Amino acid sequence: MSTTPPPQALNTGTQPATDEPTADDGAFAWLRALGPNGRRAFAGAFGGYALDSYDYFTLPLSMVALAAYFGLDSGQTGLFTTVTLVVSAVGGAVAGVFADRVGRVKALMITVITYAVFTVACGFAPNYETLLVFRALQGLGFGGEWAVGAILVAEYASAKHRGRTLGAVQSSWAVGWALAAVVYTLVFSFLGDDLAWRVMFWTGALPALLVLWVRRRVHDAPEATAVREQNTRKGSFAAIFKPGTAEAQGLLRTTVFAGLLSTGVQGGYYTLATWVPTYLKTERGLSVVGTGGYLTFLISGAFLGYLTGGYLTDVLGRKRNIWLFALLSAICILAYTHIPSGANTLLLVLGFPLGFCMSAIFSGFGSYLSELYPTALRGTGQGFTYNTGRAVGAVFPTLVGFLADSWGVGGALVFGAIGYGIAALALLGLPETRGKELV
Repeated sequence: MSTTPPPQALNTGTQPATDEPTADDGAFAWLRALGPNGRRAFAGAFGGYALDSYDYFTLPLSMVALAAYFGLDSGQTGLFTTVTLVVSAVGGAVAGVFADRVGRVKALMITVITYAVFTVACGFAPNYETLLVFRALQGLGFGGEWAVGAILVAEYASAKHRGRTLGAVQSSWAVGWALAAVVYTLVFSFLGDDLAWRVMFWTGALPALLVLWVRRRVHDAPEATAVREQNTRKGSFAAIFKPGTAEAQGLLRTTVFAGLLSTGVQGGYYTLATWVPTYLKTERGLSVVGTGGYLTFLISGAFLGYLTGGYLTDVLGRKRNIWLFALLSAICILAYTHIPSGANTLLLVLGFPLGFCMSAIFSGFGSYLSELYPTALRGTGQGFTYNTGRAVGAVFPTLVGFLADSWGVGGALVFGAIGYGIAALALLGLPETRGKELV
């Protein structure tokens, strides 16, 4: 007879050392609760997602220069984003299965290396078709990093603080976005556009340095590893699509509605992330430095939105937080794109709440999706639903691209508001999971 004890509910990972503060409240209680190993996992996931964001934004920020260099129309430039996000669905699903079968940290390193290598390769592309292929391959790594990193940290975090812990990880997206905006401003100010866009992609080699540190210092949560390894059905696509029966609850309903939720939120988000820089330059007539200044307000709002949304998802619950910011994000899009011509100061001011709301809605995703799936299938379920949402949501930036010629970029951006409506409706089919232990 086996002497291995049955798996216990995960209060996620290593407990704080005895000489560390044990207070359950306070601004940084969530960080103390992670313990030493958990904090290293947090640092690895934070850095990986920040650099994931940096590599992603090398394209939108270079979009105008790329269009001029290759002679592209709005539909062709929009296709860059769509291809990246569609292929990311494949990469995310595969990375999720891999994370369930061989571990979170190994999967994290593979995703980071993949998106770094192909971002650099984009800088050497001789023509539009080659660049499109390299950007698609970059999506393989881009799609997997967030889900794997979020799961790694979720399995260390306490149930009480999981929302704000994963919200803090999510805030690294704004950090990477800000870094990309700074580098963009410098590179495009000192180099001609024909070379500057290539240099932007070449700086995407930075994530390789993170991989060296992660390999030595970051480890999977021991309790989560034990639960995962004892389960014979880990990493199974069939399991996350299994319908419920009278004897057992299935995951089909969860997978369908979580996928719709992800589609709506990311359709709205990537519409804005892809086209706002172009909108500012082409319809508002801002210079490179002017565009960077406006993006500063947008990104600052995004960073605070991630942190605030993480806190609120623990206080209000996962569903209420998403409902609240889906409504506010849709309102902000409509307001931002209907500012009268010449009122650029108002455009500057509204960039902050726009960035705040469209980011705060994401803060609950890491904790919510982790809590919807059991440990043995967490990578598969979270990787599939989050990245399928990316792929389907990628249709939105392409629609904006094709409609921009007749409607204008500002007019076409209202499609982002439709995405947030889809997200709000999807929540009707999902349970509330605040305070749930991971099992």
